Amino acid sequence: MTTLVAVADTVFPTLDPARKALEGLDVELVIAEEPTPEAVLAVAADADALFVTYGQITADIIGGLNRCKVIGRFGIGTDNIDLRAAADAGIVVTYAPVYCLDEVSDHAMALLLTLARKTAMANTMVHGGRWEMPAVVPIHRLRGRTLGLVGLGNIPQKIVPKAQAFGIDVIASDPYAPDEVFERLNVRRVDFEELLETSDFVSVHAPLTAETQGMFNTEVFSKMKSTALLVNTARGPLVNVEDLAKALDGGQIAGAALDVLPVEPPPVGMGLLGRDNVILTPHTAFYSEDALLDLQTTVATDVATVLRGGTPKFPVRLPT
Repeated sequence: MTTLVAVADTVFPTLDPARKALEGLDVELVIAEEPTPEAVLAVAADADALFVTYGQITADIIGGLNRCKVIGRFGIGTDNIDLRAAADAGIVVTYAPVYCLDEVSDHAMALLLTLARKTAMANTMVHGGRWEMPAVVPIHRLRGRTLGLVGLGNIPQKIVPKAQAFGIDVIASDPYAPDEVFERLNVRRVDFEELLETSDFVSVHAPLTAETQGMFNTEVFSKMKSTALLVNTARGPLVNVEDLAKALDGGQIAGAALDVLPVEPPPVGMGLLGRDNVILTPHTAFYSEDALLDLQTTVATDVATVLRGGTPKFPVRLPT
């Protein structure tokens, strides 16, 4: 009997790695024309499984899934899936919590270094015909500076030794990470307030929840050092970009580097565009050819396991 697997949306040039992981299930893979509720349900209403990348899998969509046993999210976060509705419908949700750890941690460090050494600004200036070292001062030594990690999950744990290799002291705020992790990595545990007041660099790695949305706002920026630099490779809505623009204008912080934004791509006239002290990359921190292979293989293997009646390696659990 053919197993129908629907795809709500995809950014991959090919889904061959996922197909390979589903071998033996006689799978028919059907991709929605667009990630709208109507288009998704047109291919997924009677599907046995559903893959999704960025599409919103709402309670209404889940209510229209007649046979679905498992939703596989190609990614680390699951804020685009109504997990409660899926649980109530008896649908397992799987994801890839250990994919692209190297890529995102490397990208966060690259953004930090680019901001601190002002290399992007200097490159643009030189290509524009200006060879003026005084135009990029001041630049401060990395050794002895403090990096504050907001969250100490899998990705920021990878950042720690990379930052420490530059002589940067690392502190972190994460009420859920066990003491053992802090001790093993030689990272000092602090509360969020102390992190803001102490850090020369702040790198954001919190999940997106109702509590964390917009957590970096005017009040928070006012508590940071005026020389501090902000890096966000986590979720765009964690940072209020309007408040960030005002904080930069007012000299509350010195610069920011964002790989993610609340609205992607940014609208024309967005206040962070065109600034020498702001670096924006187009949501590429996750990317490498190797990571895409890992991602598809990890998620599709778990989906295949569920379809065969087994227990997935990476199920998403509802927060208690």
